[in-house]
Amino acid sequence: MKVIIAAAGTGGHINPGIAIANKIKKEQPNSEIIFIGTTRGLENDLVPRAGYKLKTIDAYGLSKEISIDNFKKMIKTFKGLKQARTIVKEFNPDVIIGTGGYICGAVILAAHKYKVPCLLHESNAFPGKAVKMLSGKVDAILVGFEDAKSRLPKSANVVVTGTPTKMRDLHYTKQEKENKKKELGFDSNKPIVLFFGGSQGAKAINDALLPIIIEKKNKDYQIIWAPGPKQYDIIKEKLENEHINIGNVSNAKIVPYIYNMEEIMNISDIIVSRSGAITITEIGVVGKPGIFIPLPNVSENHQEYNANVLKNKGAAKIILNKDLNSVILHETIQKMLKEDLSRMGEKAKKIATQSVEDKIYKEITNILQRG
Repeated sequence: MKVIIAAAGTGGHINPGIAIANKIKKEQPNSEIIFIGTTRGLENDLVPRAGYKLKTIDAYGLSKEISIDNFKKMIKTFKGLKQARTIVKEFNPDVIIGTGGYICGAVILAAHKYKVPCLLHESNAFPGKAVKMLSGKVDAILVGFEDAKSRLPKSANVVVTGTPTKMRDLHYTKQEKENKKKELGFDSNKPIVLFFGGSQGAKAINDALLPIIIEKKNKDYQIIWAPGPKQYDIIKEKLENEHINIGNVSNAKIVPYIYNMEEIMNISDIIVSRSGAITITEIGVVGKPGIFIPLPNVSENHQEYNANVLKNKGAAKIILNKDLNSVILHETIQKMLKEDLSRMGEKAKKIATQSVEDKIYKEITNILQRG
C-alpha cells in the first residue's frame, strides 16, 4: 500500500497521523508511507523521529483580514497547491489521509484532482472549517468524538473511530498507587492534582496556580505541576523571590516537563489542563475527573466544545480563561475533592473508544476495496 498522510502544525495533528502510519506498517510491512507538511511545524521533528519521510509545501491558515501579509500567504498557499499536486502525481498513492491543519486543504484537493481515494480524521468535538469545506471531496471522515458526527450532517460517510493515543489505563491497585505516590515523596493518603498546559505550558494556568503554591493553600491536596520548559525558569525565579526553593515545595512537585505522563496521569486524582482533543482523549482513557481551562481564540472555539464532551458526562468542570484566577481555581478543586472522584472517573471512561487503530485501519481498507 502506498500512503500519503497530510499533517502539520501541532502534535494534536501529527501524532494521530504517525499512529495511523504505524498501524498500516504493522498490518502491511511493505507499505510505502510519506508525510506532507510545512517547514514550520512540529512535523519537522516528530515525523523523521518516527522514521517516516516528510515532504514540505507552502500552506498557511488564511484570515478574512485584508492585509499585505494575508495576500502574501494566499499566494504561497496557491503555490502549495501546485506543490501538493506534483507530490501526489509523482508518488501515485493508493490512499491519502489528512489528520488536521491547513495542510489538508492543498493535499485533499490534489487527491481529488487525481481521483485518489482519501479520508480525513477529525480529533476535535467541533469539526474545523477545513474539514467542513473538504467534506464533500473525501470518501470518509473519521471523528474522535460522537459529538462531532452530529456537526457534519451534510457528510455522507462519517464514522466514529476515536483518536489514536499512546495513553493506557494501567489499572493500578490501591497499594500500587500508594507506592507510586511514596516514590515521588508524597503522602500516600492525600489526593494528587496534576497541572499541565501542553508541551509549552499555559501561562494563564501557571499564573493562577502560583499564588496557591506561595500561600500554601493546598494543604488538602498535593500538586504535580509541569509549567512548561520555557516557563519553568520564570516560575523558579518568582518562587525564589518569595524565598521558596522550587525543588523543595511543600505538598508539590514542579518539573519543566513530564516525560512519564502515562504513569503520572494514572496516579493522579484530578487533572487540570487545557482541553485539546488529545488531552480529552487521554483523560477518557485513564478515566480521571478534569478541570478544563479551554484555550481561547482558537478556531471554532473547539477547545470549549472538547471540554463539554466530559462536562456533559458529569466528569469535568470548566473554568473559562477570562474567569480564571487563583481563588476560583482553588475553590473549584476543593469542591471537586468533596465529590465522588471514582464515579466521575468512570463517567470519563465512557467517552473512550476501544480499538481505535483497528477501526481506522478498517475504514482505510474499506475505501480501497471500494476503489
